[in-house]
Amino acid sequence: MLLKQNLSLYRVLKITWKIDILMLALCTIAFFIDTKILPDVHLLPALPTLIGTAVAFFIAFNNNQAYGRWWEGRAIWGGIVNDSRSWARSLLVYTTDGYLARKMIVRHIAFLYALKADLRKTTDEEYKKFLSPADIHHLDGFSNIPNAILDLQSTDLQLLFDQHKIDGFHFLALNELVRGFCDGMGKSERIRNTVFPTTYIFFTRLFIWILVILTTMTLSESVGPWSIFFAWVIGFVFHSSHIIGMSIMNPFELKPESLPLDSITRTIEINLLQAMGESEVPGAVAALHDGEYLL
Repeated sequence: MLLKQNLSLYRVLKITWKIDILMLALCTIAFFIDTKILPDVHLLPALPTLIGTAVAFFIAFNNNQAYGRWWEGRAIWGGIVNDSRSWARSLLVYTTDGYLARKMIVRHIAFLYALKADLRKTTDEEYKKFLSPADIHHLDGFSNIPNAILDLQSTDLQLLFDQHKIDGFHFLALNELVRGFCDGMGKSERIRNTVFPTTYIFFTRLFIWILVILTTMTLSESVGPWSIFFAWVIGFVFHSSHIIGMSIMNPFELKPESLPLDSITRTIEINLLQAMGESEVPGAVAALHDGEYLL
């Protein structure tokens, strides 16, 4: 997640340099075609104006949907943060089996790390350091590790109730938290697995390129070679706006613009370990690239 309000020139160029080169090349080609090959063809200024208006609506819809996905993901993980704290607090206060309660709290940290790795589609197995050998053995063969960890939580929660180490009311409250974790996991997976319509993205890009070409050919008659620069500026605005939306379309990817799952997960880990009175607590995740973003 980007932290600074102003992007560095390096990041702007890193995001747009390929598009900038392509646009300048395309504008140059369009200028020479208009002046050397089609000198008698005169385009009406209204043509790029109308297409630009249509493209603006396409990009606005794209960015609105992208931000909706990003914000929904942030809201889901915000709920997981709150429920995680309630999970630890309830287990420590409302159960009489301190050992099992602490085991379930630490196992929940494993769930968070496993869910983070699953959403980012990485092979990170950091979650294993929070699990017992028996739990790790139990997870062998499961394709969805976070869901399998929740199964273990439900099993131990039922054990606490059967052994009368937690009353029925608090059992239901804790079971509801497990259901909430499963709900948050499922919503996150839905966002990750739902691909934004490919045709919409393709045609938005295509229409921007058409706009750049028509703008160059329209301006060439009045400003000459400067039409290449002005068309590039217009194209830069439209392409940059589209790139912004695309950068947050998949909020769980391992990118600076995506959600800071490392930071969120570490924050929960710190909160839960401190709730148990642990003396060795890791530090918060530091911002990268001179404090520009968190992962």
